[in-house]
Amino acid sequence: MSDVDEGAGAEPAAGGGEAGQGAGRGGADAGQGADGKGQPEGKGQGAAAGPGGGGGEGEEPRPEPSPFDQVGRGPLDGGGTGGSATVHAALQNFAAPGAARDRYDIGGDSQVFQGNTFINQLGPWHGAGGISGTNGTGGALVAGPVPKEELDRLADVYCEAAGYQRMKDLLRERRLLVLCGEPGSGRTATALALLSELARDRVHRLDPGNPLHCVEASEIEQESGYLLELPADEAHQQPLHERDVDRRESRAAYARGPGRPTELHLDRLSGILAERRAYAVVLAGGGELAGQFLRGRYGQPCRPPRTEKVLHRHLRVLLKEAPEGALDRARGLFETAALKDALGLDELRPHEAAGLAAQLALRQAEELTNLQLLAGCGVFVREQARVWFAGADRPGALPAALPALDAAAFRIAVAVFNGSSYSLTAEAGEQLAWELAMTLDPEQALGRRLFAVHDQDRPVQARAVVEDGEFDLGDAKVPMRAVRFQGRGLATAVLQEVWHGYHNVRGPLTRWLRALCDDPRPQVWVRASVAAGVLCSWDWVYGAGELLGPMAGTDSPTLRMAAATALAEASRESTVCPAARATLKTWAKSGDEALRTTALLTHGYGMAAGSVGASLDELAKVVRREDADLDELATAAFSVTRLLAGTDPETVVARLGGWLREERRDLANLVLLAVIGALGTRATYLWGLHEDEQMARHGSKPLIAALLVTRPALRRRLADLVRHALVTARSGDAALDALGGWLRRAAADEEQMGPLCGFLSLLAVDRRDRDRLRHLLDRLVNDPGEALDKAAAGRMWRAVGEGAER
Repeated sequence: MSDVDEGAGAEPAAGGGEAGQGAGRGGADAGQGADGKGQPEGKGQGAAAGPGGGGGEGEEPRPEPSPFDQVGRGPLDGGGTGGSATVHAALQNFAAPGAARDRYDIGGDSQVFQGNTFINQLGPWHGAGGISGTNGTGGALVAGPVPKEELDRLADVYCEAAGYQRMKDLLRERRLLVLCGEPGSGRTATALALLSELARDRVHRLDPGNPLHCVEASEIEQESGYLLELPADEAHQQPLHERDVDRRESRAAYARGPGRPTELHLDRLSGILAERRAYAVVLAGGGELAGQFLRGRYGQPCRPPRTEKVLHRHLRVLLKEAPEGALDRARGLFETAALKDALGLDELRPHEAAGLAAQLALRQAEELTNLQLLAGCGVFVREQARVWFAGADRPGALPAALPALDAAAFRIAVAVFNGSSYSLTAEAGEQLAWELAMTLDPEQALGRRLFAVHDQDRPVQARAVVEDGEFDLGDAKVPMRAVRFQGRGLATAVLQEVWHGYHNVRGPLTRWLRALCDDPRPQVWVRASVAAGVLCSWDWVYGAGELLGPMAGTDSPTLRMAAATALAEASRESTVCPAARATLKTWAKSGDEALRTTALLTHGYGMAAGSVGASLDELAKVVRREDADLDELATAAFSVTRLLAGTDPETVVARLGGWLREERRDLANLVLLAVIGALGTRATYLWGLHEDEQMARHGSKPLIAALLVTRPALRRRLADLVRHALVTARSGDAALDALGGWLRRAAADEEQMGPLCGFLSLLAVDRRDRDRLRHLLDRLVNDPGEALDKAAAGRMWRAVGEGAER
């Protein structure tokens, strides 16, 4: 430091406020400590002794390590904590309100059952009394007629899917159409409408077990229509039993896929239908098989119509005998924010819209209350998750089960990374699929298919979309392809279904999350740690043992930070908070350095300990210990700075001033490090787990700058703390460097200049303060590498002079 700075280091701080009073005494102690003389006795004082102490005769004295030597380094290696937008998106992902647990059952395109209440809607009809013949396999071709009344009811409520007229023209021309869409997309209703119109209501449903290539002309009735739903992709593979064939042969059989229909099979069937003047519509789900059909002559995508249209058609039928105005009232209820929020879906599929119409009709008949209606709206998102994972490992042997496992893993990955990068989500899904496969068959080592489901088709399997987004890197935002569910309720529903519904999935799921939490990229470990915390809040005993404990006690800084984040997130749940607090105390008292470090990091959120004040108390206890080392002091200071960036900075500022008044060197170092961190760290890197909308708007600014704008009442006390860091000899250089960084950023940001100039006037209490600050400005203006703008420096110079003349 310059002579001016050294003289200032011994100058007691002046100025109002409790922080200023403590700063005066702290500054005097600092001046004595810099010379290694006159240090107050007590624990923790010798750690920061200056170069004059120790050393034998004729030996060069060895300086004691200083806590300010590596100031500004966080507790994480590599990627750091990342920008606040990442954690805010993760928190919003699981912020959907919990729905009531009424049990509904939805059968694909079929009916809805709520308890013993039957909600009728149009969809697949499994008729009895079919017709039979013989097919190429020697078995009977099973078909059942669709009753005329079902087709008449369809005509009353059906809304045409996009491209309906083109579908009808293709079906009339080629006699065969393959509709590709996920279950629930309205594909069955569309198929029945097309067949009813062209075949004059002579429509039959074929059993899914009938192979297309085995249908014979004699089995097809003249001028009739047929509907066949193909099994999902994985059901087309040859069921394999390891006791009958070895693994090499099983792979070959899987690759051949003898059950897969091809364009050749469709051409043959089209010819038979033309001969019999009949029609057929084949339903195919999403995935690789649908992609194959869509590239051929017969495939057409089936995109569901808008929810409002389907809902209106069903309500019109259901309320045709209701009092006047009931239809408008029901549609008005659908438009309310409360109902849309309870649904948790951006757009309802046709069978879901039909189910909601039934509930709205019951509400108009006063058979449901508003609360019951809102509770019932959660059925659709929960049942979507249930359908996705029910028997997802069929047929239960690798590699035939892989397509279903891949789809399940991708859905879970989207639940964790909802709204984040598609590439990160897809890679995480592949890793989870490997974990699931190894759990299903530990002896089977499988690689990844390179050209399986196309990236354009994969999101459809998860009811998701890929759209343009921004990646928050902290220092900058970059464009990305983001994937998100089409509904904010799906992420929670998916994790609840997997966590609570399938115990055997917990093992691979926790191993996967632990691996993600060890990824140095904040966009990965932050998402995974928040998800881990949510799972722990749902089952504390299992989660604490399988997630928190293994991560908290490792040597990985990233895993420890992730464990701290997960524990703090889990403590949101009131029933879990006492257990989380007890765990935190156990870690803090542990003889394991890793657990103690994780406890310090957890206090940076101010949640698991019960309050911000309680976390500050615990951090001070650690620093006061005789055996506390510099690493613990640095970690504690980092957590104090994070608390200062939280929702209760007033408590933190008051406590910092109180610590200075205790006149303990260890606590003074804690304050100095925290204040320097607030000067040199952008607010976005100090995110917490509580949303602070005011602070979020100023994330690109240093924390002190953000606080000046969002908490103007703290200006003078913050100035006293910063001045104390500047005048104290052992911290002055680091504080001055951090302040210089802020001056550079403010010179290029007019929004920061006004608050900064006002703050500089508060720092310039006397002549030595003015000389110190103007010396800093001179140095920045004359810096040959990055000279400070002279006009901006002039404004700052005048602000310093105004402060000195107060």
